[in-house]
Amino acid sequence: MIPFNKPFMTGTELSYIERAHTNMQLSGDGPFTRQCHAWLEHRIGCQKALLTHSCTAALEMAAMLLDLQPGDEVIMPSFTFVSTANAFVLRGALPVFVDIRPDTLNIDERLIEAAITPRTRAICVVHYAGVGCAMDVIMDIADRHGLMVVEDAAQAIMSTFKGRPLGSFGHLAALSFHETKNVISGEGGALLINDPRLVERAEIIREKGTNRSRFFRGQVDKYTWVDIGSSYLPSEILAAFLFAQLERAEEITAKRKALWDRYQNWFHACAFPGVTTPTIPTQCGHNAHMYQVLLGSLDARTRFIDTMRQQGVQTVFHYLPLHSSPAGLRYGRAHGSLGVTESVSERLVRMPFWLGLEDKLADVFRASEQAIGDLLMRVRARPEDLMAVD
Repeated sequence: MIPFNKPFMTGTELSYIERAHTNMQLSGDGPFTRQCHAWLEHRIGCQKALLTHSCTAALEMAAMLLDLQPGDEVIMPSFTFVSTANAFVLRGALPVFVDIRPDTLNIDERLIEAAITPRTRAICVVHYAGVGCAMDVIMDIADRHGLMVVEDAAQAIMSTFKGRPLGSFGHLAALSFHETKNVISGEGGALLINDPRLVERAEIIREKGTNRSRFFRGQVDKYTWVDIGSSYLPSEILAAFLFAQLERAEEITAKRKALWDRYQNWFHACAFPGVTTPTIPTQCGHNAHMYQVLLGSLDARTRFIDTMRQQGVQTVFHYLPLHSSPAGLRYGRAHGSLGVTESVSERLVRMPFWLGLEDKLADVFRASEQAIGDLLMRVRARPEDLMAVD
């Protein structure tokens, strides 16, 4: 079976972990953590970067930093992972779900302003597949309405919008280093802070609500409990692994883009009716986080995934809409129709995507051709839709 994902190792991870052990510091905020912080701050251009044990943790910290109160509203897409909404629900806030664009599958910036109410406090955008949202428009809306912006950039390290790194636009941003991402540490994340007013409190929240970071910098003679917080630090072992990946981030991205281009060129050359390939706007520099296609219907998607599995290739679907989930109905609300979200969720397929797949890509293409050919054989109506499948 060709799997959907395989974690990539640069080759220096284990030696860096050994060095961390030699340093006799395995808990958080050691030398490797500081090197990761410096790399992120330099590469993304944020005011401050803080490693966390997950992107979920970074989003939870962001929600704390926004000082959300019960009943406050946060506008976001429904087509995203549950952590995007959960982080704000945990503070008592109400996610307000709006639809996505049919091209990038990002939040539709044209729908945001109509969703703003007197209770709106923030906009949380998600850069789907590492393709940037329309951040110039979104930041303008936020500025005019006095709103904070959080970038869920879980999939977007090394991506840009109009030449500027994603994660550097919003007041806050969150990255993921989960093993399915481009740059990994198994589990892990980072909070990026672009508003200097939030830096000191972010450190406090991350250190269990204490001013411990100021103590270690010699700014106070003892540290104490000063605010809410939790333990969001990753171990130095994870930071050592991550730094080995960050050092090779440019190379990793280039290789992933080459793989992405091979997928795109093959699907374009085949021009299968009813199969829609990704759209990358010219202002977006994407990081080749994934390669996905849209089929004509849920039935077609289900048959495609089943046939690919029979051919020895694992393909997967993606998010189920949050607005219609049990918790989404309980804790959030939808603004307007979310027809694009609902349609995309039923039709999207993610192809295998990992470094090392290059040698097996011909097998993936053969299986895809077989699976789509099988669908076309079963079509009762227009083949360009792949809709009415027996």
